[in-house]
Amino acid sequence: MTTSLTRITKAVIPAAGLGTRFLPATKSTPKEMLPVVDKPAIQYVVEEAVSAGLSDVLMVTGRNKRPLEDHFDRNYELEQVLRDKGDATKLGRVQESSDLATMHYVRQGNPRGLGHAVLCAAPHVGDQPFAVLLGDDLIDPRDPLLTHMTRVREEHGGSVIALMEVDPASVHLYGCAAASPTGENDVVRVSDLIEKPSPAEAPSNLAIIGRYVLDPAVFEVLRKTEPGRGGEIQLTDALQTLAAEPSLGGPVHGVVFRGRRYDTGDRADYLRAIVRLACEREDLGPEFRDWLRSFVTEEM
Repeated sequence: MTTSLTRITKAVIPAAGLGTRFLPATKSTPKEMLPVVDKPAIQYVVEEAVSAGLSDVLMVTGRNKRPLEDHFDRNYELEQVLRDKGDATKLGRVQESSDLATMHYVRQGNPRGLGHAVLCAAPHVGDQPFAVLLGDDLIDPRDPLLTHMTRVREEHGGSVIALMEVDPASVHLYGCAAASPTGENDVVRVSDLIEKPSPAEAPSNLAIIGRYVLDPAVFEVLRKTEPGRGGEIQLTDALQTLAAEPSLGGPVHGVVFRGRRYDTGDRADYLRAIVRLACEREDLGPEFRDWLRSFVTEEM
């Protein structure tokens, strides 16, 4: 299959998970709508896609995810109340999310893993390359990871995944890559991928984090990919096939990320993300940092 070098404009955001680690908060509220300071986590992800030039966003949702669509839609009643009050600041904040990007939605139906969620995007994406952004990983806008990844894709073709060095004892929590240097700083050629290996099985400590730039050839591979770990169709398994057989859709490269990443995938890291982002805010940071210092000194 010929690798497509079309400019990337489309982003896919899988958002059909149940968020069981955050129960009972996620019993009726999608985990993606949990606030990180004063914005839902999903808005940070859409903002990242837009900042990388990806203005066409498809969200793969499921049951009880309607609040995601509402958040990126207009709320005329609320906007009119704020307009009548003359509160331009809050009005701008409300309208910001609805003006971010061209949003599309598709339901995954029966959740069968990340690979299946990506496959649900095939009719929308067609034969174009596209990015996949997972909502559990928030990337600081000062570290333009996705922009770097799209540039690597434009130079090398194929697919590009984001990698991060982790403690070898933690590799069982991630997909893990076997990779070799390319001569370009922080860019590696991926030869093998294993989903959540034991430390003894792991080919390296390079873990996949939630950013991908994919060649459309991945769809045909996903259609033929059997359920893997957990009985789910794993995107890692499809990428492993592409890495082993570049003729199917180009090579697989990795960008080793060394910037600021906020993991909202579990409760402890979610709290740390809120604290870090609040401390860095110009409007909240000075007062919050003073309180935090006092709290640590007096209470800890």
